[in-house]
Amino acid sequence: MDDLTCDVAIIGAGTAGLAAERSARSNGATTLLIDETFGGTTCASVGCMPSKLLIAAADAAYGVRHAAVFGIGATATIDGAAVMRRVRNERDKFVAGVEDSIAKIPDAVKICARAKFTGATTLELSDGRTVHAKAVVIATGSAPMIPETFDAVKDRVLTNETIFDLATLPGSVGVIGAGPLGLELAQALVRLGVETMVFDKGNAVAALKDSHVADALHAILEKELPVVLGVETQVVPDGDGVRLSWSGESSGERHFEYLLVATGRPPRLEGLGLETTGLALDDHGTPTYTRETMQCGDAPVFLAGDADHDRPVLHEASSEGTIAGRNAASFPDVTAAERMVPFSIMFTEPNVAVIGVVPEDGAADVVVGTASYTDQGRAKVMACNAGLVRFYADAADGCLTGATMAGPGVEHSAHLIAWAIQSGWTATETLALPFYHPTFEEGLKPALLAICHAVHAKPPPFRDDGFLPGT
Repeated sequence: MDDLTCDVAIIGAGTAGLAAERSARSNGATTLLIDETFGGTTCASVGCMPSKLLIAAADAAYGVRHAAVFGIGATATIDGAAVMRRVRNERDKFVAGVEDSIAKIPDAVKICARAKFTGATTLELSDGRTVHAKAVVIATGSAPMIPETFDAVKDRVLTNETIFDLATLPGSVGVIGAGPLGLELAQALVRLGVETMVFDKGNAVAALKDSHVADALHAILEKELPVVLGVETQVVPDGDGVRLSWSGESSGERHFEYLLVATGRPPRLEGLGLETTGLALDDHGTPTYTRETMQCGDAPVFLAGDADHDRPVLHEASSEGTIAGRNAASFPDVTAAERMVPFSIMFTEPNVAVIGVVPEDGAADVVVGTASYTDQGRAKVMACNAGLVRFYADAADGCLTGATMAGPGVEHSAHLIAWAIQSGWTATETLALPFYHPTFEEGLKPALLAICHAVHAKPPPFRDDGFLPGT
């Protein structure tokens, strides 16, 4: 077979890889996009979209089940097969949309094969051909990690890449991992009538660094399902399921029909031949790179998306792919880009968001503003008055630097705070913006006011810093 040449070779056709290919080609480079399956993005096929479809069904069931608080009698009857059928049908539409986008890429650009480095800019393909490129973008994504301790029950192990293909809802699921993925799916399952427990060897839910918000969130979630922290687990086959035992800060055992293992998604770099590239690798075997350029050292190799194990969220994958593709096309003329403020959301109820920099407790150069949703007006109206938000700001001037938020409607209000932080606003400047009454966003005001007082900055002159009880 003939060897292939191009300006930029991109390995992986997920969100980051597709963005990198578009960016490189729009900047005048000839490109090759190499992928084993061209099966759609992680988000569309096994991540963001199917998980939100399951959560949507769960929220509907929860709303019916809790309608009595508003004086409305209702009963939720859950058809597990119908729930999963809709999840798959709608998911497949999202995947089809991605496939339509991929179909618009010129056929000569798409190479369906596995790629392995044989040098910094040469790739060996599984079909026997070799690619010679001027620059390479690694956008191979991530994959579920299943520890060897689950080998004995592997036929009963689910991950985010397999759970949505169940024909119907299971009777019981033990969730291993209290990170965002595990908690989102666990809460959805329990709201859909699946007996569910969550286990984690760590001591904080959702990997939150702010212990105050983590503790508040843990207490809220445990009203719906047990979330057992600080434990090690052992599993053995048990008839038509798994016997799971745990020990540590608590102990016990029980039978589950399935285990959902959500212990992380490390970069998909195995077998890529990185040892031939001369790149420096970190302790996890990931190439070291510069966030502002996505370049690995000074080599013509760039990293983007979940493959870099930095900010595994879609909007960052798209941004990183765009940066990597542009710089790969212009190599060796590499340009630094201004990165977005770090921002992640967990779609449990309450929603959780982490924005910017979360300081260590007691950091001298940081002030913290706190607001509880326990007595917040709109939250009480909606019977979802639970949650805690904490904002961090520079102690010198009250400039917002970060936030950890767990509360109703946070998936929306967190965007406002992320924009404020990225814009470099102070708490005073943020308070000067309109806050409509009655909304969840009003619940952010006490935290902002607390920062103003801590740095001895006056709130805007037209802003009343008094609140009527419960509003």
